[in-house]
Amino acid sequence: MMRKKKWQFLLAGVLLGAGSFAGCGGQAKDGKVEIELVHYKPEAVDLFAKLEEKFNSTHDNIHLTISSPNDAMTILKTRFVREDYPDILGIGGDINFSYFVDSNILADVSGYEGLSQIKQSYVDILEGLEFVPTEGTYGVPFAANAAGVLYNRAMFSEHGWEIPKTWDELMTLCETIQSEGILPFYFGFKDIWTCLAPWNALAVGLAPSDVCQQANAGETTFSKEYRQTAEKMLDLVKYGEEGPFAYGYNDACTAFANGESAMFTIGSYAIPQIKSVNPDLDIDSFVMPGNENAEGNTLNSGVDLMFAVTQDCENKDEAFEVISFLLEDENVQAYLDDQNGVPCKEGEFTLAPNLDGMKEFIDSGNMTDYQDHYYPAEMAVDAQIQTFLIEKDVDSFLDKFDKDWERYNRDIIRKVEAYQADNQ
Repeated sequence: MMRKKKWQFLLAGVLLGAGSFAGCGGQAKDGKVEIELVHYKPEAVDLFAKLEEKFNSTHDNIHLTISSPNDAMTILKTRFVREDYPDILGIGGDINFSYFVDSNILADVSGYEGLSQIKQSYVDILEGLEFVPTEGTYGVPFAANAAGVLYNRAMFSEHGWEIPKTWDELMTLCETIQSEGILPFYFGFKDIWTCLAPWNALAVGLAPSDVCQQANAGETTFSKEYRQTAEKMLDLVKYGEEGPFAYGYNDACTAFANGESAMFTIGSYAIPQIKSVNPDLDIDSFVMPGNENAEGNTLNSGVDLMFAVTQDCENKDEAFEVISFLLEDENVQAYLDDQNGVPCKEGEFTLAPNLDGMKEFIDSGNMTDYQDHYYPAEMAVDAQIQTFLIEKDVDSFLDKFDKDWERYNRDIIRKVEAYQADNQ
């Protein structure tokens, strides 16, 4: 009952009339164990339908049902209030995962032997999302994404432009591109979420990776840690389209696809949209070089899809058998091919050529999670960044960020204070 009370509090603004579907854990009529997996990736629904069929055709003791609902997180949270838990969740490594761990909804998977196949960097990213340090591991990272700068490889080759490794080199490159009558960047900031793409890519190299945890512990402020990120965001915007707040994500994808800009500050997830406009465009990517020293650069990468077993799952061995099936190399590769993803599993996988410029960082594990994975939705940081880019007042923006952080994270801050008091 404690979990239900927590979710009633967290979901005060969620209508319980949202679409739902019945849980189906337990024993199926034909004697097979029924396992239900609900994931939040509707863009991968066709692939998961094939994986479901493949699993059921090769397993006599388990029947797997995979659901890919629209607005999956709202539906899942509604089900949690009703104490109707799927066996396996397919979710991202963001603040929702943090809430699920805090509410004791997820089972500890640290004893699952398949976890040893996962790159430690992605396990560490999940651990870092916990509001306070918690014994155990609560998700099996499956696939990640990568964000930085997409660029037109053919255009760069034609003009002899070098990939920048430092901030000064990036600014010099922008001046060079502009002097040749070409637009350096397209942004599409009318859709406020796009403001987070360059923000995250800059912040991972300019601010401490645990800045949100430090702020919750009262050890620092965003006014101190985010100043460079804010100032460099203003520098970037100078090299974008005129009136970037009049154009949205689709506009930016189309413009970049048609060669109207040399670069696009967005993640690998945008490539299918860009390719739908111009299938022949040769796209590569590079890590945002936000630092004055190239050694300070890190890849902006987070867990885009993990599999977590719920505590209420009655057949955890069978649930882990499903996860082991999904982690088979050919199934991981099928997902990477379908979604332009980055594998969280160790091994020799083929990455999309659009990630060539990031491969060094992926192979070495030099990656840092998205800062916005720690931001509460109520704080609307994407809208705050958009307003800041319009008004260009760094001090006012950072001051509001600090005040809003304390307002919307007060419960988490109290948890951290209590943890500190108990653990000195």
